[in-house]
Parts: sequence; C-alpha cells; structure tokens
Amino acid sequence: MSKLSHYDASGEARMVDVGGKQETRRTARAHAFVRMSPEVMQALPSNPKGDPLAVAKVAGILAAKRTAELIPMCHSLPLAFINVDTIIEPDGIRVIAMAATSAQTGVEMEALTAVSVAALTIYDMTKALDKRIEIQDIWLLEKTGGKSGDFHREPYK
Repeated sequence: MSKLSHYDASGEARMVDVGGKQETRRTARAHAFVRMSPEVMQALPSNPKGDPLAVAKVAGILAAKRTAELIPMCHSLPLAFINVDTIIEPDGIRVIAMAATSAQTGVEMEALTAVSVAALTIYDMTKALDKRIEIQDIWLLEKTGGKSGDFHREPYK
C-alpha cells in the first residue's frame, strides 16, 4: 500500500498532507453519458418538471463546489472555474464538465463529481417517463498541472 497515498504506514486511511506542495494551475475535464430511449429524448422539451439540461448544469456546478463534503479524503479547493455542458445525441445526453483551480492538489474529483450529479439530475427529472434510463461511462478525459503532469485519456483498445 505504500504507493497509495491515502494510506499511512500501518494501512489506515488518511488524508494526504498537501501543505508542502506548490500551488499551480490545475484543470480537469470529465465525461458521463445518460442513455435514454427515443421517446424520452423526444419528450425533453416538454418535460413537466422543467428543463432537465438547465437544472443538470446548475446541479453539476453546485456539486463540484461541494466535492470535499461528499468524498471523504478530498481537499476543499478554491475553484476558479467550473462548467457543465450537455450535448444532445440520438441515444442520450453527453455530459462534459471542466474544472480549474490554482491549488496544491488537482481538480479531477470536482470534474467527476460534476458530471455524476448532472447525470443523476437528468435521470431524476426524466425517470417518470422511463425507469430504464442508464448512466454510463463516467471517466476523466484529461487533467493538467501538478507533480504527476498532464493526462489525456486514450481510448481503450
């Protein structure tokens, strides 16, 4: 377990001390997909609960700002930027979040939390139409900054 920084020498979970790390500009982009039937897609503009995509955007932004309250070992970060985009596709809604900060640790968890909660919000606002809606493919697309350097997701082969 010595390679996992959230464990101490005895194997107990701990929060990582980032106090000695340099503050740098850090960004992250994350992805989720909400698969739904053509009938649900067609009903989106007339959803009786309101616009699921507008509400999902706000929910994702709010969730990113509260990541440290939801994920036990995450540090509270001063977010410089968070955005959530939704893209309508024939078989569902693609959700992309971008987060940025100047801090001692990265914003991957904030971006991932944003897409997760945005996707859950879309589900919540459309579930009356179909319970078979699926939330899929939550992953980190890229991150920049920090000691470990940049990461850009390559497709699995």
